[in-house]
Amino acid sequence: MIGLLISFTTLIIFLILSVKIIISLIKKKPFPKRLLFVMLFGIVLVSSIYVYEVYFFTFNNIDKKFMQNGPGPVLSPTGAYTANAYFEPYGGAAGGVNMWVEITMHHDHDNNKIIYYSDANDNVLLDWADKKTLFITNAGPYNNSIKLDVEHEIYHDRGLACRSWLMKGEYVTCYQE
Repeated sequence: MIGLLISFTTLIIFLILSVKIIISLIKKKPFPKRLLFVMLFGIVLVSSIYVYEVYFFTFNNIDKKFMQNGPGPVLSPTGAYTANAYFEPYGGAAGGVNMWVEITMHHDHDNNKIIYYSDANDNVLLDWADKKTLFITNAGPYNNSIKLDVEHEIYHDRGLACRSWLMKGEYVTCYQE
């Protein structure tokens, strides 16, 4: 939201600067250097926010304040993993629900790892295909169902986890919509 506000402000400053440059050329007035500096600063700030949001994404940014439990816990056939799904409402009455699947690795001091993040659809199910492959059914208008190797694969519907420089060491394969 702050990035959108800064972008809008930078656009307004750019329009004002453009008008002042045209006026300074027509009336032979001095060039508006301070306004140019402010606009360039805004562009750098907007670009920095974009780079941060895209390339420094982690699942730690999930807003868990209104978190709701979904399907799970579902224990793997060998008992090495437990899968849990969680829901996060967004946008108020006209919004939707995001869903993520978190794996608890019992052989690794019960560490947790998020392997799936997407908009939640009508039918959400978790089922183990084998000892370390989880089938996540997220069926509805946008079918985001997938089989994931819980040790080496993740899914993020918008691809932020796949582009993140911070998450590159957490998976071998990343899937996106």
